[in-house]
Amino acid sequence: MSNSILLYRLFDVAEEISLEQVEQILSRRRPTSRLRLAIARPRAVHIPNPPVTVELGDEQVSLAGRNFTVNFTGKVYDLGVISLLMQVSLPPETGYDQIRSLAIYLNDSGSCAGIFQDRLCRIQKELAGTMKHPGVQGFEEDYTIFYFQDWQPDWDPVPLLLAEAQPVSEQVRRETLRHSFSYGPDDLAIITWASALVYDAAGSYDIPDLLEFAATQLLELRYYDSLLSDEMARMYDAIEDAETVTRFRRLNQYRHIMNRLMELVVDVNEITERIQNSLKVTEDVFYARVYGAALTVFRTRAWMESIERKLSVVLQNYTMLSNRMVNQQSTVLELAIVALFLLEILLSLPNLLR
Repeated sequence: MSNSILLYRLFDVAEEISLEQVEQILSRRRPTSRLRLAIARPRAVHIPNPPVTVELGDEQVSLAGRNFTVNFTGKVYDLGVISLLMQVSLPPETGYDQIRSLAIYLNDSGSCAGIFQDRLCRIQKELAGTMKHPGVQGFEEDYTIFYFQDWQPDWDPVPLLLAEAQPVSEQVRRETLRHSFSYGPDDLAIITWASALVYDAAGSYDIPDLLEFAATQLLELRYYDSLLSDEMARMYDAIEDAETVTRFRRLNQYRHIMNRLMELVVDVNEITERIQNSLKVTEDVFYARVYGAALTVFRTRAWMESIERKLSVVLQNYTMLSNRMVNQQSTVLELAIVALFLLEILLSLPNLLR
């Protein structure tokens, strides 16, 4: 890789995608592979089901009044995410001021949205048969990585990361550079919420791949947090509706609500477990620090805690409905016992009156 700007768009398109089927379909016409980090030792980073990477070709694109050669790559994750990467290759003569101007243009213009949507529609049509419960809409993440094999010591990373033309305060500078990592003299990784800068003289793509994985986890956690919010609203509406019907119909509606709640809890627990275990850094301390910092910057822990709180509320409502059902069934049982007792008295009355 040469100096490049990597523009990522990640889209949640389905509940799950069969990567085996994806490989079979895409490999007929394009080069495909499974993600594997280049430098890390085989057992240092564990990916149970690596995403399928597919080459989508090169193209000439006009950005900020200049023509650039861009390469498009797609990654398909079993979690139901399609990630599209537009790699803008910077000519060797491109200076720092030009890179900063391009960073500001890309941040402000939104000119690439149509390009990504067009390629997403194409690949979705091609992979429609591989998706379980497709049709998820409105959940996407974007991320920008400034990638350098040739980084000059006098270049300032802060204006690139913030896409900022004006000087910033020392406080903002410290906060921007807070998550900076370097393994040796010829590498550097700086991670922020919306962008990252990666310098690697050897040309390794491992850090961008780790950051993309972290962004995928963030996207999935956002989706399931929203799903739980929607399901909780439906749950409250269903409970209110159940309160308006007769007692015997109410018990049946309670059972239906409880079954739905338990299915929801099981499904969300299963998927969040898969999200958290989709990538594990086990033996490489440097990669573990970078990946952990990315998850911290993306606030995945906060999203996970939000999901756990909502699951707790769902379980509390399940317990409440269960207690109501037990109480109502106990009441019905008591009434049945009283009825049987009265019936026995009525049946024995003729004998008592003789």
